[in-house]
Amino acid sequence: MEERTVKGIMLMISSWRRFISHWPSLTVFFLGLSCVAAFAFVPSETPEKIPTTTLIEMLPLPADLPLLDASVNGSSDAPYWSEERIQRGDVISNVLSRAGMNDPEVHKFILSDVAARPLYKLRPGRGLRLALSDEGRLRELRFLMSLEEMLVISREDNALQAKIIRPELEVRREQRVGNIRSSLFGAADRAGIPDAVTIAMANVLGGEIDFYHDLRQGDSFSVVYEMTYIDGELVGSGKILAVEFINQGKEYSAYLWQAENNELTDAAYYNAKGESSKKAFLRAPLEFSRVSSNFNPGRLHPVFKVKRAHTGTDFAAPTGTPVRAAGDGTVEFAGKKGGYGNLVILRHAGKVATYYGHLSRFSSNAKKGKRVQQGDVIAYVGSTGYATGPHLHYEFRVNNKPQDPLKAVLPPSPPIEAKYQESFRQQVAATQERMRLARDVAGNADIAYANFH
Repeated sequence: MEERTVKGIMLMISSWRRFISHWPSLTVFFLGLSCVAAFAFVPSETPEKIPTTTLIEMLPLPADLPLLDASVNGSSDAPYWSEERIQRGDVISNVLSRAGMNDPEVHKFILSDVAARPLYKLRPGRGLRLALSDEGRLRELRFLMSLEEMLVISREDNALQAKIIRPELEVRREQRVGNIRSSLFGAADRAGIPDAVTIAMANVLGGEIDFYHDLRQGDSFSVVYEMTYIDGELVGSGKILAVEFINQGKEYSAYLWQAENNELTDAAYYNAKGESSKKAFLRAPLEFSRVSSNFNPGRLHPVFKVKRAHTGTDFAAPTGTPVRAAGDGTVEFAGKKGGYGNLVILRHAGKVATYYGHLSRFSSNAKKGKRVQQGDVIAYVGSTGYATGPHLHYEFRVNNKPQDPLKAVLPPSPPIEAKYQESFRQQVAATQERMRLARDVAGNADIAYANFH
């Protein structure tokens, strides 16, 4: 057997030699390939060193977690929780059956107990959490009715009971990095940022950046914000904690800060120097609006076709778009006034007044003599008066002389007091380092850099 194997191997070698002798060019070809392959996989003699940064953050140790109460029905095993999503056309019996519950007593209880009635007002998309025994009997049911109310049905001492409790909110901080390719919302979507956070980010830096006109491809941002969860379910987005935005090569920043001793009544945003990010007036009273007509002393009037000064700025927007107060002030007038149509006039400090014209209707804040805060909704966009279409006519007047609101130098709000500066710098330093690392890691990509408590 061994002699036959050896002969076979010798015959194969002989055949290979004859093949090579007839095709000498193939030998060169295969040798060339072997050289290329060897060259492609040889590592560099001096591999490039990748710079690394160590960030150390002291975190408090978590308290001991309480053991789950597994004494229901005398069972010693911890309950297994599952979640069912309400579908269109669902009734509570369908949802419970789909979850695998086999407990006729629960159905009777839901029909008879007044506290359980919210289960008959199910809305598609809402969640229902259930803990069942191995036999399909209910241990506990949780239904989130609102951020303040949760219905809990549980079995205690072999009897069912329903109660409304206040759910425990879990607030998580999340960080995202984005790069502008076409629009702010496009970049935010790619980075997984909720629309509400994107709008809030634009509002925080709205006094520094015109997000409709000033954005350029290649601009970037890093933002830290809060998200609220109940029982692990996302229920809403919260406030922005920090944002850094590079627009046309210039960096803008805003950090939420409040004195630890609560001497400041409200938290506010400040840049890295402790200067307030809030201007005394907004550049535009609408969110993400488009300027349809600029301030122009020699404009041709679109209705009367004559040269007539345009003493304000027009912002095109659909009818019903909320109009915000440009600054803190008092409502001086709210009603009809000639070509303005429905008009609101706010009187501010420093002999400043702002006009809001062509409104479709007023909000409850637009009452003569009422104090309003910057950002409060005072009315809604319309096309009343001399208007060719729905838009807001906005005027910014000083000593009753109209000025261009997009070019006027807007005074800032007061900076952080000197006695708080050091505390502010210490609080902001860690956030700045974390955001710098996020940008370095992201490069030109859009990534979710961190989720943390």
